[in-house]
Amino acid sequence: MTTGDGLLGALTELRRRLGAGLFPLAVAGRDVVADRAARAELAGQLDDYLLPRLRAIDAPLLAVVGGSTGAGKSTLVNSIAGAQVTEAGVLRPTTLAPTLVTSPADAAWFTGRNVLPGLPRVTGTARGDPGTLRVVTTGTLPGGLALLDAPDIDSVVTANRELAAQLLAAADLWLFVTTAARYADEVPWGFLRSAGERSTALAVILDRVPSEGAGVIAADLRRLLAENGLSGARLFEVPELVLPEENAPLPPEVVRPVTDWLTAIAADTQARAEVVRQTLSGALTSLTTRVPALATAVEAQLAAAARLRGQVTTAYDTGMADFDEGMLDGSLLRGEVLARWQDFIGTGDLMRGLESRVGRLRDRLAAMFTGRPAPENRLRDALETGVGSLIRGSADGAAERALEAWTADHTGRDLLERAGVAQTGRLARASSDLPERAEAVVRDWQSYVLALVREEGQDRRTTARIASFGVNGAGLLLMIGVFASTGGLTGIEVGIAGGTSVVSQKVLEAVFGDQAVRALTTKARDDLRRRVHDLLTEEADRFTALLDETEPPGDAPDALRAAAEAVRERPLGGGAPS
Repeated sequence: MTTGDGLLGALTELRRRLGAGLFPLAVAGRDVVADRAARAELAGQLDDYLLPRLRAIDAPLLAVVGGSTGAGKSTLVNSIAGAQVTEAGVLRPTTLAPTLVTSPADAAWFTGRNVLPGLPRVTGTARGDPGTLRVVTTGTLPGGLALLDAPDIDSVVTANRELAAQLLAAADLWLFVTTAARYADEVPWGFLRSAGERSTALAVILDRVPSEGAGVIAADLRRLLAENGLSGARLFEVPELVLPEENAPLPPEVVRPVTDWLTAIAADTQARAEVVRQTLSGALTSLTTRVPALATAVEAQLAAAARLRGQVTTAYDTGMADFDEGMLDGSLLRGEVLARWQDFIGTGDLMRGLESRVGRLRDRLAAMFTGRPAPENRLRDALETGVGSLIRGSADGAAERALEAWTADHTGRDLLERAGVAQTGRLARASSDLPERAEAVVRDWQSYVLALVREEGQDRRTTARIASFGVNGAGLLLMIGVFASTGGLTGIEVGIAGGTSVVSQKVLEAVFGDQAVRALTTKARDDLRRRVHDLLTEEADRFTALLDETEPPGDAPDALRAAAEAVRERPLGGGAPS
């Protein structure tokens, strides 16, 4: 029996898509722990069973012996093997290593990493350390078949339960061992139903059946199997016996029905192939529901991440709106800037008759620009400080809003907790280096404004007007106009600074013309907004970087569904559909 490269390639691609980072976020309304467990289980089955089995479809059969604590699994393995290959009782509750028993003819296959490749091998008489697979050979076991004594599925040790589930998912054939006293326990039935849903080849061994209950208990167990969709499972009964010593094997005649059945499967290539095909086909078919369910869970992760990103965007958009408001409401022209402006040009009598004396005002400005550089520098510094303070305030407010939004969100709160208290404290305000970066932004913007003035002054007449009081002076007036007028359209006094906006507007119009002033003011304002927006975006990245480090790939849901569909479309060798 062979398989096409197409199916193996499709499964390999599916495994590649099942990375460990698909479920990093806590999502309200979802059991993310269960989502992670489902991903790990599926990835493990691909690694431990599906991919190795498809690479060697005719390899020896692996029968995993599993069941509840004290069901007699190890005793059964020793009895079937006809040798003391595993020590009864050592697997509960602290398994050192599961034991795989194989014939010498198949030893090379199982000591290699062909099955359960993630478990290092231990051979010989050593028990092995946790996380290893102990491989024992015996000549009493037929070739083509291996028995694996698994940990208790209801062990008090979590690692044992997880290992038991991993081993059962890697089985070609599951031998489930239960007892007459515990066959109705709910925990084992969860595993049995899972085996039924995946069409795993299954045999149930009812151990320690008292003579007075023979037949009756088995009939009830068959009823439960049928009710749980497992009516096709083979059922064997092992009577209750008094053994000569605690770890003694069962008499050969007691386990002969099980031994003969397993020997017949091992000896018959077709029978072995049918067991493999049943389990393999069932596992492949289960992907059509398991993978889409994982894709839906990943979509919930991405939706939660998008919601957090949206909260950050809203917070920093509001921060940008705060900056816009502060830029246009005239507040920047109060205090220090106003004082420096008055030092710069003097406003006591400049407002009187301004419309008729713009030329005289320009002459006065020229004299001040050429003879008193200090007020010019102080005004520039005051503007830089004022705009820098406005940027810092906007950034602080945005950080506070973003942190509040994340703290109130289940996903965001969990992400912040994992980031740590120190990181959360840093996110409560703008970055510590923001003041320096804001100053650099404002200085670069001021240089841009001066470049605008030089560019606009290429006209001869305009050049002469600018030369009468300097590029720096005209640039400062344009900066004032950005914060003192409504888009450079009206020049209407905005109620502050004793007519500051009118002075700057009228002088600029006298130098450049009113239409050019509108364009210059708009360009200067837009450039400043762009620079501040970029700065706030960098600040927002402090939040979104936490998502960038954890968020699953955006194409993961579609990629998972496509990979599952590719598996479904490729048949298992021999014509059976996958």
